Amino acid sequence: MTAPFAPRAWRMLRHDIAPFLIVVLLLTVARSSFANHYVVPTGSMEYTVMPGDRVLVDMRAYGWRVPFTGIVFAGRAEPNRGDVVVFDSPLDGTRLIKRVAAIAGDRVSLRDGHLAIDGVALGDGGIERFDANEAHLNLDRGGGLDIEGLVVPPGHALVLGDHRGDSLDGRAYGLVPNDAFHGKAFAVYWRRGEGPTWQAL
Repeated sequence: MTAPFAPRAWRMLRHDIAPFLIVVLLLTVARSSFANHYVVPTGSMEYTVMPGDRVLVDMRAYGWRVPFTGIVFAGRAEPNRGDVVVFDSPLDGTRLIKRVAAIAGDRVSLRDGHLAIDGVALGDGGIERFDANEAHLNLDRGGGLDIEGLVVPPGHALVLGDHRGDSLDGRAYGLVPNDAFHGKAFAVYWRRGEGPTWQAL
């Protein structure tokens, strides 16, 4: 005689489905709080990352967040110049990847795609040097919109694409609040057309 349907269903839920749901939940929490990956959709960050690249994102870089919320409960940190960050576009909510070009207190000048902070140029030719890394710019479409005399206020950052003439960035949607950054991209682990790779950002 077979067991009644209700007890069998409960046993199946408890032994088969519940552990699966717990694993899915833990993985989702880990991705929202610890590390995640991102597929680069456009060429706005050439030559640092290319369309189709897959990058790893440290979701703890700017603080530990309550999963599925924007609430930071520990370790709040500010972005640094040169960080490659992932955030949602202030225009339409699209997930973006850009470089932090200037932080609070910086006076920004951007001419023909070349960045200067407090009157000091960050590079020459197609390379800009930040505190801990450098950006290899793509200027094949010019430098895009210029900036003159912008002072970044507290709690905000100016983000730019490394493909200065082909990037919808802070010149279009303004400064981004620091707490809007989901995380810091730290490496390319897959390059379209090449496969597995490791390129620190």
